[in-house]
Amino acid sequence: MKKILGFLGFVLVAGGISGLVHEWFDGFRLFGFLRHLAPDGYELYANIVYVVVGVALSLYADSLKESPAE
Repeated sequence: MKKILGFLGFVLVAGGISGLVHEWFDGFRLFGFLRHLAPDGYELYANIVYVVVGVALSLYADSLKESPAE
């Protein structure tokens, strides 16, 4: 579970930052699939939310204890 949450957090942070770069500088889109989740006209706010949620997921994943089997 820890690895899945960490990966999901990474994808959200990287996709959110990529979306912010695209919105601010008309750069390329590395994680283009996240734009389909944002409502029209609110792409900037949605990308900020992706970054915040991704950081929160990563921090939560880091706070989980390792299971003895791993």
